Amino acid sequence: MSLTLRPHIASMPPYRAGRSPKPGPDGRAWKVSSNENPYGPLPGVLEAVSRSLTEMNRYPDAGNTEITSAVATRHGLDEERLAFGTGSVEVLAHLLEATCGPGDEVVYAWRSFEAYPLAVQVLGACAVPVPLTPTGEHDLTAMLAAITPRTRAVMVCTPNNPTGPAVRHDDLVAFLGAVRDDILVIVDEAYVEYVTDPDAARGLELLDVHPGVVSLRTFSKAYGLAALRVGWMAAADPALAHAVRGVTMPFAISSPAQAGVLASLEAEPELIGRVRVTVHERDRIAEQLRRMGHPIPATQGNFVWFPAGEHTQVWFDAFRDAGLMTRAFPGEGLRVSIAEPDANDRLLEVAGTLLG
Repeated sequence: MSLTLRPHIASMPPYRAGRSPKPGPDGRAWKVSSNENPYGPLPGVLEAVSRSLTEMNRYPDAGNTEITSAVATRHGLDEERLAFGTGSVEVLAHLLEATCGPGDEVVYAWRSFEAYPLAVQVLGACAVPVPLTPTGEHDLTAMLAAITPRTRAVMVCTPNNPTGPAVRHDDLVAFLGAVRDDILVIVDEAYVEYVTDPDAARGLELLDVHPGVVSLRTFSKAYGLAALRVGWMAAADPALAHAVRGVTMPFAISSPAQAGVLASLEAEPELIGRVRVTVHERDRIAEQLRRMGHPIPATQGNFVWFPAGEHTQVWFDAFRDAGLMTRAFPGEGLRVSIAEPDANDRLLEVAGTLLG
């Protein structure tokens, strides 16, 4: 007798991670497909992680006590509003697991983070994707119209991955004012540290606007801890954070990961300096691409979006052949991470050959 898989699980496609690059003609290669921080760990962070390995025979702190206290202090939050997971994508999955079930609807903009439809499908819930505007922005009016009595959750990605624009704070406040109180609203702010637009959404300020709001954050991007996998959430309702902590596997966040978070928070001034370099490069690249004629959306992340449409594969091949591994979305466009200045200059060189 063979095992029977649940139909919505059997039909799930795997998550596609960014591929490693192949060297270009000059032997150089850059991975610009995963929105990673291109700079290695700061010495103090590396030392803290290394020290923690001397006790790898011991289980990590299951309650994430120190990082909970540190994050709460850093952002002025009550500790009971916080929950952690192995990356913000796991926290997202636990949020949906705690609130949604088969047949429930989850509304989100599309295209957006690739994990959204997978996280919905694994629960047997129903995805309700709402198209972005032509400029790659959330259409909050259309998202509000997509809410039905079956809607249990709404996801807002700001800045939006992969297109880049951030949702305006005042627009999101108005949106929340029209959303039912029994709906979970996840404000996914994985790239918030790169935001420079003063009008952009500020998720932690929304916790008192709607009882179901959650701000979702990560240490993978700006903090450069992608390999250690630590994400966190701040909930308007402490009961929701308690529920997420309840469904998270024990000892999920390793001791090295917790040590890396603590050291990174202590080293924030140096990390912010690196973020500023990336933001400067992002703005430089986006401006020059627009001058070439590429309609790059107003990105606030650490990446740019090429709405390449039917040219996506050809442009992907051109970047790959030059040593740049980008992220292609067939028939839609390319997302290219901001990396080291040399990689960014190579990006501009290739981009200049694409419009003829």
